[in-house]
Amino acid sequence: MSRTLELQIKVASSLFLGGLILWGSFPGLMETAPAILRQFWVQLILATPVQFWAGLEFYQATIPALRHRTANMDTLVALGTTVAYGYSAVVTISPQVVKNIGIEPLPYFDVATIIIGLILLGRYFEAKAKAGTSEAIKKLIGLQAKTAKVLRDGKEIDIPIDQVVIGDVIRVRPGEKIPVDGEILDGESSIDESMVTGESIPVDKTKGDTVVGATINKSGTFTYKATKVGQETMLAQIIKLVQEAQGSKAPIQRIADLISSYFVPIVIMLALVTFGVWYVFGPSPAFLFALLNTVAVLIIACPCAMGLATPTAIMVGTGKGAEHGILIKDAESLETAHKIKTVVFDKTGTLTKGKPEVTDVVGDILQTAASLEKGSEHSLAEAIIRKGEAERVKFEKVTGFKAIPGHGVEGVINRQKVILGNRGFMEKEKVEVNGREIDKLENQGKTVMILAVNKKLAGLIAVADTLKDSAKEGVQALQKKGIEVVMITGDNQRTANAIASKLGIKTVLAEVLPDQKEEEVRKIQAEGKKVAMVGDGINDAPALATADIGIAMGTGTDVAIEAADITLINKDLRSVASAIELSKKTMRTIKLNLFWAFGYNIILIPVAMGILYPSFHILLNPIFASVAMATSSISVVTNSLLLKRFKM
Repeated sequence: MSRTLELQIKVASSLFLGGLILWGSFPGLMETAPAILRQFWVQLILATPVQFWAGLEFYQATIPALRHRTANMDTLVALGTTVAYGYSAVVTISPQVVKNIGIEPLPYFDVATIIIGLILLGRYFEAKAKAGTSEAIKKLIGLQAKTAKVLRDGKEIDIPIDQVVIGDVIRVRPGEKIPVDGEILDGESSIDESMVTGESIPVDKTKGDTVVGATINKSGTFTYKATKVGQETMLAQIIKLVQEAQGSKAPIQRIADLISSYFVPIVIMLALVTFGVWYVFGPSPAFLFALLNTVAVLIIACPCAMGLATPTAIMVGTGKGAEHGILIKDAESLETAHKIKTVVFDKTGTLTKGKPEVTDVVGDILQTAASLEKGSEHSLAEAIIRKGEAERVKFEKVTGFKAIPGHGVEGVINRQKVILGNRGFMEKEKVEVNGREIDKLENQGKTVMILAVNKKLAGLIAVADTLKDSAKEGVQALQKKGIEVVMITGDNQRTANAIASKLGIKTVLAEVLPDQKEEEVRKIQAEGKKVAMVGDGINDAPALATADIGIAMGTGTDVAIEAADITLINKDLRSVASAIELSKKTMRTIKLNLFWAFGYNIILIPVAMGILYPSFHILLNPIFASVAMATSSISVVTNSLLLKRFKM
């Protein structure tokens, strides 16, 4: 049975049984419960499996902690619930013992079961989030090609990818995944390498160029020699980086654990002092008074409100985020986000739309260019065709169409030879071009295509990956909070600088590969800064997992979303700053909740010790203890609900 399923069963059982006990025992509520639920023996039967089956892990964690003379939340839960359960069992089995000193025998089974159920609920959410990280690995592995077309002994055969060896010659056709890393021997093509570089525009490849396994061949057939297989491929290295990053992320020390490490020993010492004082100086029967007052101290210290302090704030905080399209995986992510000092943005698909679009048309050439590109499979051609369709141009008939890999396309329209491509193509065809205008567009990070008709320049078309609408405001919102913004990309320096200047980003890391992205994040962390990484691609997964907080775009790949701690399903980059602010508000609420939770205990512990007895002959009545616990719990829940007023 998986950890998440086990916790799910324990949480459901604990809260269901605890709810029945609460209904039958809580003052003001018990009057509406069936008579059977008000029976102490029934409550004992319902509470026992929760205490010793669902709560077993608290005992398992407490025993080693006590051996090492430490205390944490588990110690407090084990101690408090055991005392509450034990005292309640005594009240159920021998009520006369308590009645003899004038205290009404009332059990605390509801306290023990509800605490166990709530704390296990928090652990269930954490376990579910951690299980999601392994899904990221599974999806990365699923990106691999399953087979490869290998040329052996003059024959082309399909073999499983794990049988490919270094030196094998592999053929790849249009639309197929490249099986392993290698070097092109023959043929030309355009390959979508966005998985590795994040760059949305496919890369033209020819003889001698390297190719990466799991990238997609868009057009053209080629053969290549395998140079890296198995664990040496780029994809295998990405998988390894994600595994290492997720495994090395240390859990944040819970505030409650920190307080508990001091609070638990103090409570135990006070309980021992209480027993000693009452046993030596108390009235007859001294042992009974000493025992009951010691039990009272331990019961009042039971972390009922503390069990609610973090989960209620987290539930309200994550719910508030979800309302605004910010999905937060777990409490740990929400706790860490407010400490972020640097936000690293991936460029393609995160700050930009990740899809090439026509940005400039110089000259009246759109109809001609779109008509010519109708026969092309290149992604830049797709951008021009989309632009033509948007402008509702009439597509003309093209004859003699031909694609020249690495250069462009040509064809005949209305008996005129039309060519569209890069500068190299124009030089080859002896077409004079306006270099200044082209330089101007290229310096803006745009890919420029030149159109010539009958060897005369007709115009220019510039294509680029355009900024998302919320990108500039999202960056500015972070900068106003004093948070450093960095842009990282596998794209070239010129294109990266052009995008960064539009957004006001000063720190730009260009031509960075996936393993280097992770290294860059680690470098910033080494400076003592908490880092958030915002990305959307498979190539971002290692960096997302390595960062203190990984933030994925809802439009991103499943792998990126699984590797991240926060997902922006609203696709709005302004939500990065909102998530950090929500974290700050939630943490303030948690701290205030813990103050209330411990405050009530601290005030009432002296009363439980019997400080009022010498002057007023008053001992802490269990009814008052119930009211105090209820009041502290209500305070905590109410304070958490105030988070709903936070405006994002």
